[in-house]
Amino acid sequence: MDAVQSAKSGHPGLPMGAADIATVLFTKFLKFDPKNPDWPDRDRFILSAGHGSMLLYSCLHLLGYEDMTIDELRNFRQSGARTAGHPEFGHATGIETTTGPLGQGLANGVGMAIAERLMSARYGSDIADHHCYVLASDGDLMEGISHEAISIAGHLKLAKLIVLFDDNGISIDGALDLAESGDQLERFEAAGWSVTRIDGHDHEAIAAAIANAKQTDQPSLIACRTVIGYGAPNKQGTSGAHGAPLGDDEIAAARTELGWEHEPFEIPSDVRDAWRISGLRSSQARKSWESRLGELDAETRAELDRCLRGDLPSDFAAALDRYKAELAKEQPALATRNASQNTLDVINAIVPETIGGSADLTGSNNTRSKDMVAVTPDDFSGRFIHYGVREHGMAAAMNGIALHGGFIPYSGTFLVFSDYCRPAIRLAALMKLRVIHVMTHDSIGLGEDGPTHQPVEHLASLRAIPNVNVFRPADAVETAECWQLALEARETPSVLALTRQKLPAVRTEHEEENRCARGAYELRSSTEDAVVSLFASGSEVEIAVAAKAMLDEAGMPARIVSVPSFELFGQQSSQYQTETIGSAPVRIAIEAAISMGWERFIGSDGIFVGMTGFGASAPYQELYEHFGITAEAVVEAARTRLSDTA
Repeated sequence: MDAVQSAKSGHPGLPMGAADIATVLFTKFLKFDPKNPDWPDRDRFILSAGHGSMLLYSCLHLLGYEDMTIDELRNFRQSGARTAGHPEFGHATGIETTTGPLGQGLANGVGMAIAERLMSARYGSDIADHHCYVLASDGDLMEGISHEAISIAGHLKLAKLIVLFDDNGISIDGALDLAESGDQLERFEAAGWSVTRIDGHDHEAIAAAIANAKQTDQPSLIACRTVIGYGAPNKQGTSGAHGAPLGDDEIAAARTELGWEHEPFEIPSDVRDAWRISGLRSSQARKSWESRLGELDAETRAELDRCLRGDLPSDFAAALDRYKAELAKEQPALATRNASQNTLDVINAIVPETIGGSADLTGSNNTRSKDMVAVTPDDFSGRFIHYGVREHGMAAAMNGIALHGGFIPYSGTFLVFSDYCRPAIRLAALMKLRVIHVMTHDSIGLGEDGPTHQPVEHLASLRAIPNVNVFRPADAVETAECWQLALEARETPSVLALTRQKLPAVRTEHEEENRCARGAYELRSSTEDAVVSLFASGSEVEIAVAAKAMLDEAGMPARIVSVPSFELFGQQSSQYQTETIGSAPVRIAIEAAISMGWERFIGSDGIFVGMTGFGASAPYQELYEHFGITAEAVVEAARTRLSDTA
């Protein structure tokens, strides 16, 4: 109450209504150690209802997390404080994920529970044996992602996932029945969950329900019937306690109602001591775990430590370079989705922590490398997850896997369906997570499936998200380089936009340098002073190569710059950028997508050859002709511009 009032904004209702749930969970069940907050075998707690952030911050302070001081609570929602309006991963220890967009935390929990099963299958239950608890609101369960998440969890029998549902029957607009009449328990039960409903203010009932949930072989939903704003005599049980400060008069009345006689941010020593003792109760369990860790053989221990640190194997870069040399020699004509699968055959053989997957498009996305075994509900020794047609749930679960630690998740869908993944991708960027999205069928080049499946605005949309690397490789060598960059980007999610159609090799000489790391580089130079600079990504580099030959033949010397990543190019020095863009009087960008973003290469007066609207259903060769994305169109545009400026 006091922190929200001091900030003049926030959500007091959930922290007050769910305080009993949190008290029982943190003091009696949750396995953690504030003195070693990153202990890998700790239980995870996710406040999916992130608007109730003061509940989490208060518990972390009371339990003795050193960076959650009383001054941080006083500075709730203020500039520079660890106590942001919604919990943000990395701001303070004990915050396991960033929540606020409802439903995301629930789906992150699914990913964390998957990661626990994967780690236990690899290293044994002596090393990985922990639960993930999620406190979710009505809003979390109304969001569509909740359906995808609970369906995945039920199918995979994630028994160590326990969701505590703050079942208070109130939304911001008012009573929940304004917009909801479903039965959440029946919904979860139908998805394969163990379910129960209790009084969320009865400590014994809460404890019994959690204890029972830990014994089941299914994920568990505990619907805790609570009163939002519990203790505020005039606003409890109403939307008035949900999303705004209670006001000085109501806070004073609540203090009287609850028998709390202390000043704001004053915590009696006996209360603080009781909580701090609770915070230390798992220290022996942590020490016992460290002893078991020490009993592992040296090779297994070293491998586990490496994966938990997030380091790639020492021979990773050399293996990729050897593979690039093979590609330069063989010069295969491949769709980049197939080139990606071939690269994964190399990567997954030497990077055992990669966890692949697909949203029911495995054969199209080519994300399952040879010898990769699928995870099943009864066997988590595999490395490939069939997520089903659940792109949003998949993307958020990948975030949870990455947050858990020890694994590098990647998965696949069509680029057009990045719209379904976007909220989770944005949060991955905000949290600086290494997750990799393989998004194939990246343009009108997919052909006959038509405009519903042909992305045109999606590259620009993804490039607009801060801290996301969008890669669009032009051939097999660039695909391998982009995979290397994605795996080496420890604090940045990546999207690989890959083709359905075959592309010729354009990198035909082996170079140890990862040229894609520059974001853009000169692929073909001109023997004379170039009058035309061609900039292209992905499948359109092939068109640029053909156009250059025609331009050179016609006496219009041209150069080509391959642009696999806008983001990495933007990180280069201004000198490099200027040199790469060059001084040719005519600049032309070629991409089978909308032009947004290409201005940085061609300027406001440059020429763009690409899409201005939606695609159509036809063989892809005909579509490129129909929309004028051809070498001939590039040459004609250059000729016209040069004649106009002569």
